[in-house]
Formats: sequence, C-alpha cells, structure tokens
Amino acid sequence: MDADAHAFNQIRPRLQKIAYRMLSSVAEAEDIVQDVWLRWHAADHASIDNAEAWLVSVTTRMSIDRLRAAKIQREHYTGIWLPEPEISDSPATPEEMTERADDVSVAFLMLLERLTPEARAAFLLREVFDADYDEVADAIGKTESACRQLVSRAKAQLRDERPRYAVPREKHRQLLQSFAQALASADFHAINAFLAEEATLIGDGGGKVTSFPKPMVGGRRIAQLFYAALRRFPGEVHVKLVTLNGQSALLRYIEGKLESAMSFETDGERIVSIHVQRNPDKLARIAAAYGEP
Repeated sequence: MDADAHAFNQIRPRLQKIAYRMLSSVAEAEDIVQDVWLRWHAADHASIDNAEAWLVSVTTRMSIDRLRAAKIQREHYTGIWLPEPEISDSPATPEEMTERADDVSVAFLMLLERLTPEARAAFLLREVFDADYDEVADAIGKTESACRQLVSRAKAQLRDERPRYAVPREKHRQLLQSFAQALASADFHAINAFLAEEATLIGDGGGKVTSFPKPMVGGRRIAQLFYAALRRFPGEVHVKLVTLNGQSALLRYIEGKLESAMSFETDGERIVSIHVQRNPDKLARIAAAYGEP
C-alpha cells in the first residue's frame, strides 16, 4: 500500500485542482478527493493500467454528480452565490502563472457556472488540463465525438464573456496595493479615482450577513460604499494584500475580524469589477490561515 499511497499523493494536487474548478468550493473539492482516495484504497490495482487516468476519471465523475446536486442547492441560495475563495501561494513557474491567471480566477469560475456539469468537465479537462479527447471521453463516459461537441459549445458559450483585459500579475498587484493605500488613508477622492466609471461590485453574504441582492453598478457608488465603512468604523478598518485564486486580492478586517475577501478585475489602470465574499462559512479557512489584520 505504500506504493499505492505514494502514487495517489503524486496525483492528488491535480485531482484537487479538477474538483475545485468543477465545484468552486474548497471544502467540497477536498471531500471529493478524500472519497476518491477511499475508492483507490479499495480498488483492485492489478486491473488498473493507468493510475492517473483512473483517478482523474473517478474524480471527474464524482464532481459531475456533486455539481448536479450543488446546482439545485444554489438555485435556492439566499442572495448572489459566489465561489469560495481558494488560498494560493505565488506560482513558481511561468506555466503556473499562466494557468492560474486563466482558469482559476473568481470571475472565470463564475462563468463556468453557466455550463452543464458534463460540459464543464469536458471543457476543463480539454482546455485547462490539456487532456486528449480520448482521455476526456474516458473521464466523463461519452464518445470522443460527443466530447468534442461539448467542448466546442462550451467555448462558444464562454467566448464573449471571458475577462476583457489581460493584465500582468505584477501590474495587477501594484494597482491593488495602491488601492489599499487609498483605503487606509480614508480619502474618498483617491478611492474613487481607482474605480472605472462603470465598475461593478457583486457580494455574497449567504443569508448570514447583509449583502446586496443584485450587482452594484457605478464606480462612484462603490467608492461611497467603501468610504461609508471607513467613516462608520474610524481606525478599525484594515486591508491586507494576499493571493487568492492565483491573483492578488484584498482581505478587509473590521474591528479585528475578517469581514470580506475581495477579488478584482482591472484594466491595468482602474478596477472594473469586484467580487466580495462575505459569507462567514466561505471565509473560515481564510480567517484561520491569515489570522489578524
């Protein structure tokens, strides 16, 4: 079993990536990977020709089933549903930088919600994890022809909605760092200057904390929202620059407690959209990892 456990642990990071991109939930992805481990532990390894292909297939099929159930639950979610942010270290290689920037941002995960579970799986395996169509077919239990159609339709469905701007990671980080400084100074005009005129803000409170029932549109309105918190809690609002979902993001603490995790899209000069996660259940891991402001 030592060799089998080693084989699983070698592939485990890939399985976690697949499950998270399928479910947009760190907790559910970890549950899937744990269940896959139990199946792997009980499997007849002598009959398995390719361990990675077997593990990817089981992870994919379990994720499809879990996503079907999750979609029904999300239809009854209180307010706007947003992905659970994923804590991520700075990528070590240029390939990882490209991978994370392209396929794990909160904005991109939100787009994937438009796809059916099988289409999402086929698209991710082919376009993100670079699997051949025969591997995709084995993983989701369809013919290669059917998988090609799924991927083609998914690409067409997402094509016009992909993030509009390709901004270098360092430029993105510097802009958010400057925005954090504007927040720290409680300067309304400086805060407003960082927001595009038609910027949008989407928040997820999960019915457990207050949040907006629909997106807020308008840079000035969003600036007023940030400024109001600074006025309401003078000296008690702090922000921390971190890496979430492969990109620079901000954590906001109010009176020493993590209040939100904010992910941003920018055009390199201004902020064009903000995804604000306020659901305490989805912030628990981040709060535990980063502690005090």
